[in-house]
Amino acid sequence: MQAATKPEPQPAGEPPPADRLLAVARGFEVESEVHPSVQAERPVLEIDRFNLWYGSKQALYRITMPIPNAKVTALVGPSGCGKSTLLRSVNRLNDLVRNVRITGDMRLNGDSIYDPRMDVIGLRKRMGMVFQKPNPFPMSIYENVVYALRIDGESNRGVLDEVCEISLRGAALWDEVKDRLQDSALGLSGGQQQRLCIARAIAAEPEVLLLDEPCSALDPIATGKIEDLIQELRGRYSVLMVTHNMQQASRTSDYTAFMYLGRLIEYGATPDIFTKPVLRETEAYVTGRFG
Repeated sequence: MQAATKPEPQPAGEPPPADRLLAVARGFEVESEVHPSVQAERPVLEIDRFNLWYGSKQALYRITMPIPNAKVTALVGPSGCGKSTLLRSVNRLNDLVRNVRITGDMRLNGDSIYDPRMDVIGLRKRMGMVFQKPNPFPMSIYENVVYALRIDGESNRGVLDEVCEISLRGAALWDEVKDRLQDSALGLSGGQQQRLCIARAIAAEPEVLLLDEPCSALDPIATGKIEDLIQELRGRYSVLMVTHNMQQASRTSDYTAFMYLGRLIEYGATPDIFTKPVLRETEAYVTGRFG
């Protein structure tokens, strides 16, 4: 991890515009509006003054935000605002991209994610990741679910059977697949495959479940089932979700963070963000008048 950098320079010779989004677009640094309701929660993940560059291009600017434990947090904002970049930074998937550098830190239950001593493989075992497009492994439904246990050396059939059933029930998929667990996962519908990926993720009992636009490749019926599932997972898992769908964020999340051009603009309880945000810029975005 690189040493912290100086604050970004402000444009010379002009005052910042009153509109925060315009100020951001012109290169001014703006303060994030983080509601007291967020600060009152116990965090499972703490993002602390986090910056990220792809080569010379900065993609994230001094993101500081706690992610509440056992709640669903949604990241919203226009395309290209840094939502997925931030999400992928949590389990260090951006390490796989050339010329990425970061400053600041993230802490998972107090452990620094970017500490040089952090075992990245071990870190990823502590998180579940579900991507935009379903990505089941080319193996049976059963083996998909118990994969994490297999690679950890678990071979007790009773344990594997129990985890498989519990995880598929947790993903609202058990009744649909219980009689064909040995069939290929690739034979499932797209919506079923995505729920299977969620079952595979929760089988490892992750500390955080990361969802990167989990419904973007699904039809409305499958999307509805995934949204119902996310609501069922709240309280049992800490979920950090990227979505471009305002209605989805309002229906499924406890907290919502609005991002713009790599900055955190406003972050609070979802009902407050959608009905009484502090910033008029946030109101303009969530009501569809901007972005």
